[in-house]
Amino acid sequence: MKIYHNPKCSKSRQTLALIQEKGKEVKIIEYLKTPLTFEDLELILVKLGVSPIQLVRTKEEIWITNYKGKEMTDDDIITALVDNPKIMERPIVVKASKAVIGRPPENVLKLFS
Repeated sequence: MKIYHNPKCSKSRQTLALIQEKGKEVKIIEYLKTPLTFEDLELILVKLGVSPIQLVRTKEEIWITNYKGKEMTDDDIITALVDNPKIMERPIVVKASKAVIGRPPENVLKLFS
């Protein structure tokens, strides 16, 4: 199990704590320090079963200033996420072929069954 984690985010901390309370092994990846590649994001999107725009924090200033209202392909959005990891929804927890966004943190429980 992996968590793409931002320690400054309360939801990310709560999700990590929930995983640890359940006694699950988890690899912590601080994605702001170790950004994801385009290919990483493509794979995560498949595991989440969502489109790239669903992974964007559309209220972030970076998104509003640079991307909002522009016509963008899925590849353009993934590139924006790679270039600006701060605009990515968090945390993302991946286990084998499945993934969830930890908003709310209890979403992670779906990976335990």
